[in-house]
Amino acid sequence: MRTRDFGRTGLRVSERGFGAWAIGGASFGAVPAEQALDALARAEALGCNFVDTAAVYGESEALLGRFLPGRRDRWIVASKYSGQPQGLTALVHEQLRRLNTDRIDFYQLHWAPRGKDEALFDELDALKRAGKLRFVGVSLRSAGDIDHVLARPGIDGLQICVSLLDPDPLLARLALLRARGVGVIARSVLKGGFLTGKYDAAARFTDPADQRRGWEPARIRMLAQQARAFDFLAASAGSLHAAAIAYPLSFPEVSTVILSCKSVEQVEANLGGAPPAALAPALLERIAQVQRQLGVSPASSGVRLWRRLKARIGLA
Repeated sequence: MRTRDFGRTGLRVSERGFGAWAIGGASFGAVPAEQALDALARAEALGCNFVDTAAVYGESEALLGRFLPGRRDRWIVASKYSGQPQGLTALVHEQLRRLNTDRIDFYQLHWAPRGKDEALFDELDALKRAGKLRFVGVSLRSAGDIDHVLARPGIDGLQICVSLLDPDPLLARLALLRARGVGVIARSVLKGGFLTGKYDAAARFTDPADQRRGWEPARIRMLAQQARAFDFLAASAGSLHAAAIAYPLSFPEVSTVILSCKSVEQVEANLGGAPPAALAPALLERIAQVQRQLGVSPASSGVRLWRRLKARIGLA
């Protein structure tokens, strides 16, 4: 698997990373420990060296703590603080014990703090100077979040949602990300599976976790229809799944995409096979045209708002 620079940190990360939310068992159903450990081992064999977890991901950190001994130097470990009541510093020490390590390579705040919460940045800096955290950043949502966070010094990387259906905030802030030279982790690149071709408009989700994510029938129908608009990519990329992974990697500002895996089969599907090739400029322009038509591009917020309204009231 190819690697890329993680901003200006000196780290080299695999282009595809292991998203460890699902193996924690808290949000997507129970996962047997041995199944999770086998998935991590297969990812390593395929050349993956980046794993993204968080304290709120159930047993995810504890499973990594079982997996990492003897191979710690082969992995770049990212985790997060999500506002737990014990506070940032106390949580980091708990996470170090769970992860069975003496440092976390990239540590993120799970939102873009404002107001009094901005004191967390000073706490991050202190933990970084103490050697508990090697590099720090924020997992955030919007272009405004990027502006706010990158106005501060000492930010090494960001995690943002990037997919064929979510070109913003990446495209809206490419120049700023390039100028600051931060590492960029792309999440949700498969849009909950809709950009794999796995689901159609008739799909229904009965798991409470999926219902909490907003997978009501109108939204499912909208996402399935939007995903079909990119079927033309299969001819050049081999499949919509492959094209969806290649899309964020077509921008050199992106360091890695994290793909959720909870079994060897999912690892093979997401991390195996030929390395995703960057999509050609002409193909990216056609994608941008489709994004504008769908109302999901940064320049079409009005159309996007109208489509969301139609989905909520159940219009076709």
